[in-house]
Amino acid sequence: MSNSLTVALIQTSLIWENPEANRKYIEQKVNTINSVDLIVLPEMFTSGFTMNASEVAETMDGKTISWLKDLARLKQAAIVGSLVISENNTYYNRLVCVEPSGKISQYDKRHTFTLAGEHKVYTAGTDKLILDYKGWKICPMVCYDLRFPVWARNIEDYDLLLYVANWPKVRIDAWDTLLKARSVENMAYCIGVNRVGLDGNNYEYSGHSAAYDVLGNRIDSIPESKEAIENITLEKEHIKKYREKLGFLKDRDSFNLKA
Repeated sequence: MSNSLTVALIQTSLIWENPEANRKYIEQKVNTINSVDLIVLPEMFTSGFTMNASEVAETMDGKTISWLKDLARLKQAAIVGSLVISENNTYYNRLVCVEPSGKISQYDKRHTFTLAGEHKVYTAGTDKLILDYKGWKICPMVCYDLRFPVWARNIEDYDLLLYVANWPKVRIDAWDTLLKARSVENMAYCIGVNRVGLDGNNYEYSGHSAAYDVLGNRIDSIPESKEAIENITLEKEHIKKYREKLGFLKDRDSFNLKA
């Protein structure tokens, strides 16, 4: 168990529907990172936010998962991001967390983005994931999930809420506002990693990747609209201090979410 967790946020452009090129491009960035516990990539980091699932889909035994295992072992850090996975004749926007040991945890995006027709291509997940990594409880989610606070509600006393995204510039104010709100209402660190650049549909992405502490204070200095890598160190003592002092989570409403 570690009292601190160092997280590398990779805000990057993506090469449209080209997994091999994206793996090479991202690997160059990962190779510049040293001495971190967790590396975070954007949503659909092998392809961009595409509805052409058949063009880019892989399996859990495919090249990207094997590549992630090798990278995680080499860097001795867990790596998180989402990609298009084909399984049982169904497509998923699947977030994976690959640890240095080779252990893989997965989360299928719960809220598919109906505005873009994601629900017509990808099957939505039903299960929330809480990772236990180095003594830290981490709740990873994907992009559109950010708009739904009930799904992210901190009933597990997790330490870190994590979003990977392809969130377009046109709605970036909502991204900024909701990331901060999720940290405050859940009394947890909240990190969001978004892409930059143009995709194959000519949508523009302006990044705004960010990290917030349990009080909603921003603790990173990632620039907007530019590729960037920044390491952020999170502290268990910060969480403990303010949860004990303020006690807001003790007053949360009691209810169950049904699928």
